[in-house]
Amino acid sequence: MKGAAPWRRLAEAEAAVNRSVAASSVGKYFKLEARKSSFTKELRAGAATFLTMAYIISVNAAILTDSGGPCTVLDCTPVGNSTAVPGPECTLGTSNPGYEQCLARTKSDLIVATAVAAMVGSFAMGTLANLPLALAPGMGANAYFTYNMVGFHGSGSIPYRTALAGVMMEGIIFFLLSAVGLRSRLARMIPRNIRLASAVGIGLFLAFTGLQANQGLGMVGASPSTLVTLTACSQTDPVTGACLGGTLHSPTFWLGVAGFLITATCLARDVKGAMIYGIVFVTAVSWIRGTSVTVFPDTAAGNAGFSYFKKVVDFHMIKTTAGQLSFGGFRHGSVWVAMLTLLYVDVLDTTSTMYSMAEYGGFTDGAGGFEGEYRAFLVDAGSTVLSAGLGSTTVTTYIESTAGIREGGRTGVTAVTVSAFFLASLFFSPLLMSVPPWAVGPSLVLVGAMMMRVAKEIEWGDMKEAIPAFVTMALMPLTFSIANGIIAGLAVYVALHWYDWAGLACGKVGKALDDRRRNQVAAATPEVGPAPAPAQDVV
Repeated sequence: MKGAAPWRRLAEAEAAVNRSVAASSVGKYFKLEARKSSFTKELRAGAATFLTMAYIISVNAAILTDSGGPCTVLDCTPVGNSTAVPGPECTLGTSNPGYEQCLARTKSDLIVATAVAAMVGSFAMGTLANLPLALAPGMGANAYFTYNMVGFHGSGSIPYRTALAGVMMEGIIFFLLSAVGLRSRLARMIPRNIRLASAVGIGLFLAFTGLQANQGLGMVGASPSTLVTLTACSQTDPVTGACLGGTLHSPTFWLGVAGFLITATCLARDVKGAMIYGIVFVTAVSWIRGTSVTVFPDTAAGNAGFSYFKKVVDFHMIKTTAGQLSFGGFRHGSVWVAMLTLLYVDVLDTTSTMYSMAEYGGFTDGAGGFEGEYRAFLVDAGSTVLSAGLGSTTVTTYIESTAGIREGGRTGVTAVTVSAFFLASLFFSPLLMSVPPWAVGPSLVLVGAMMMRVAKEIEWGDMKEAIPAFVTMALMPLTFSIANGIIAGLAVYVALHWYDWAGLACGKVGKALDDRRRNQVAAATPEVGPAPAPAQDVV
């Protein structure tokens, strides 16, 4: 057939390229033939992985911007003709032009920081560990950093600079634990059901965040009688998110729902890059000016945002978030609690994800390890140190790497390809800056939904295991603190198991004492020699 000739020539050309690369020093270094892969297959796998995790560029930046970053009341514009520095209300109340401009600069910086951390981490994973695993700042840790450590617009107990120093210190400790081989051992020390419940609780935490107004759909908000209630109102209080009228009348909410359904449908049908399609649809509609859902309203901030958006291509240099570290606040106990919480989540999340990906890709050996394990551990821990230096949070191996593995990715070429895509994204900051919260919220909810799958593995039939697990997962969203959930779950676990542990310890002590007494008795008893042989008659 004539129509098949071009496709045949294309296939032959692809095969020739694959043979050439496989025979080269690059192909041998990445073990393309040994792992039964090919260069073009690895490229497709890298593209599939990037499409499924590209949302993190805008989502991570948006979440971290909620912390206020380095912005303070000093960035606020004085009200009226006053020359006095405004009070803290300028960061939490009605939008202040000066503070909003600082937040816009911070978001631009964090978009670059996210992309650079993902680019460097993925490149190092591919070239040093030769694994098809992509890295980027992790979901869960970013929300904990923003809403628990720094607080919304800096309203928490830990300043932004001190919190970043805590992230860097956690990364250094994590690196040292990986270097001496303690990382996997620490992960195994945590009770399995608490580990599983932590993943579920973080998923609920993310979903709850995605349903709120500041970083999501705006479906739930404050209520004076029931704490939270259904909102999605046409008007809301800018500080509390409480509904001021028109429940479920928010146009942006319904646009976000459409994006949620698009993404959910793609996930249900196993469409590659499913997470990105809903975000792209909602964002594209929100870019249209003159509508009730536009992200560029006819205001000073909206006009400034639209002017920057029209550049489309622009390489932004980090100006305010890089190097913003302050170790002076480490004298406060809250900083150490937060740092240990991040370390706990990092040990569990990153380590378990990496083992899961290795198992999924068939890289594991009989002992449960995998080729390149040691270097992979060092890479993701080192990437966290870099990320903190840029102003972002802990870097983790992404579960979305399964998309590339499913496409046939088996070597580090897949991760290097992902790195190249993140490099390209650095030149499109104007577009990434203009992704609205109601486009990001649905992805947070769906990430939370995907994290629910491990709940079935919890031993619900054993109350000593089920109750601590439930406390862990319930308190994370209800107290809006990952740390509170972990601490409470471990405390309940100890409370329910201490009697068993005490009985086991007493039994071991008793056995040791019995053995000692028997040894002492045996030592005190004189040995009885053998009986003399009977005399024989002499003939």
